Amino acid sequence: MTSQESAAKGPSPKEEISGGYCFFKGDLMPLDDANVNISTHALNYGTGCFEGIRAYWNPDNNQLYILKALEHFQRLIRSCHILRIECPYTAEELVDWTVKVLKKNEYKGNVYIRPIAFKGSRVIKVTLSGLRDELAIFTVPMGDYVKTQDLKLVVSNWQRISDNMIPSRAKVAGAYINPALANDAATADGYDEAIMLSSDGQVSEASSSNLFIVRDHTVITTPVTADILEGITRHAVLQVADDLGIPYEVRPIDRTELYVADEMFLAGTGVQVASVSSIDRRTIGNGKVGPITEKLQGVYYKAVRGLDERYLDWLTPVYK
Repeated sequence: MTSQESAAKGPSPKEEISGGYCFFKGDLMPLDDANVNISTHALNYGTGCFEGIRAYWNPDNNQLYILKALEHFQRLIRSCHILRIECPYTAEELVDWTVKVLKKNEYKGNVYIRPIAFKGSRVIKVTLSGLRDELAIFTVPMGDYVKTQDLKLVVSNWQRISDNMIPSRAKVAGAYINPALANDAATADGYDEAIMLSSDGQVSEASSSNLFIVRDHTVITTPVTADILEGITRHAVLQVADDLGIPYEVRPIDRTELYVADEMFLAGTGVQVASVSSIDRRTIGNGKVGPITEKLQGVYYKAVRGLDERYLDWLTPVYK
């Protein structure tokens, strides 16, 4: 079987995911056989949590590198703890299973990895306790999730849910209707992405990524208390900024401060590091990629492909 035949196809929404192999019920199996019943608790109530992980292909090394694999699975286990989901694996074991899934699919290109833990019981009851837990990992080829330059943003009228409503630091499946509403409204109005405000009216994050601005040569991002997801790419960007000697601050950001930023970019597993050209139809800087954003992008895109020795500890090679 060739890699093209063994790997999953997709991803959605342009093409539904099908084919390939996944991890489910404690072992590898064909993705098309990994199904749940319509009465499954997680489908009815959104009682699950997930991660989004990328793996990058380096053709010169003939190697596929999983980015920040251990950190992602550590966060998944924390999310499980918040939702009372018993995860029977350590983060290290989940990394090993992910390597097995990728090898089985014989990928020779960039890949998106989706681990998901959920309440698998077939019951009608609004609860978290006393239910059967399931865990799965599936993968699909993925290039740029969105364009990485010239993003046009809008401040959404959909408010970011607070951590005291649904945990912000956990990637709760059901909670994603909140950013989905914001993103859908933004794209319907001709924008690429939405920025969401928290309950106090200050900036939280984008619908599915963290927000950074640059003012007076300083990189600024919102704190974890702003109802954001504690982004792994966010942390990586701050590490790169520190290594490059670029000053940064983690502090609240007012809505109007977005309008006077010198530069702006988004950071996340899906979006990677993507520069912003305007927000609320106001041009950011000169409307082009700013010098600090460009530096951070350059280092990041080399690091994730194993081309910068300073960040090899970010990577888990699949083919040894």
